[in-house]
Amino acid sequence: MTRIRVGIQIAHQHAQSYSQLRETWQAVEESGADTLFTWDHFFPLAGDPGGRHFDNWTAMGAMAEVTNRIQFGCLVAATGYRNPNLLADMSRSLDHFSDGRFILGIGSGWCQPDYDGYGFEFGTAASRLKDLDRDMKIIMHRLSVLNPPPIQDPLPILIGGGGEKVTLRITAQYAHIWNGQGEPDVLAHKNKVLDAWCEKVGRDPGEIERSAQIMGPQLEKLDEYLAAGITHIILAQSGPEYDLTELHNVLKWRDAKQS
Repeated sequence: MTRIRVGIQIAHQHAQSYSQLRETWQAVEESGADTLFTWDHFFPLAGDPGGRHFDNWTAMGAMAEVTNRIQFGCLVAATGYRNPNLLADMSRSLDHFSDGRFILGIGSGWCQPDYDGYGFEFGTAASRLKDLDRDMKIIMHRLSVLNPPPIQDPLPILIGGGGEKVTLRITAQYAHIWNGQGEPDVLAHKNKVLDAWCEKVGRDPGEIERSAQIMGPQLEKLDEYLAAGITHIILAQSGPEYDLTELHNVLKWRDAKQS
């Protein structure tokens, strides 16, 4: 039987308060969801760009403390925002603070206002992918020498993105989870490309879980996503109100498929 996992990204944009976020994280855990994610933006992407917002990595420290079972992480952290050695150290620490529940979600970044607003160099899509390729080697080395090492061995790494020439090659080299976006037929094709990259780099494609963030009308296509090889469904919610109705519906689908 195929193992199906369900998660949700709780974006911090327009969140009313930390207590609201804490209660939402705990409600997600109580729902029976498998994974819980934040995002890595500095400003809201919808609504008022100057609206309320909170930092991602400090929030994940709180998330580690107020949950007990659920795996959690960021969907996904941009390498351009942080020194890769520091990123590895923070990830290792969060793995300990959560008793081994942290997922290191990482990508090359894409949202220029985040870079400009906080003084980071935006570069080009090609230069950001080059940086991701460089930084993954640094992250893996730092994780191997930290004392103490991560609790999880290996620390789960999720890489987000669908670029077939570079991103999926990096995914084949380093990731334990791949996250894509798009319709089922698009992701079925990307899965085949990722499998081909796994063969080229000498990796068993079965070692990489396939996930997708889906929303809106895509939620009516859960069986199609599963047929396309997506076994980890991730929803998304933003403030000022967090409605978990869709999450509960997808969890019912998961449970029915695995009963």
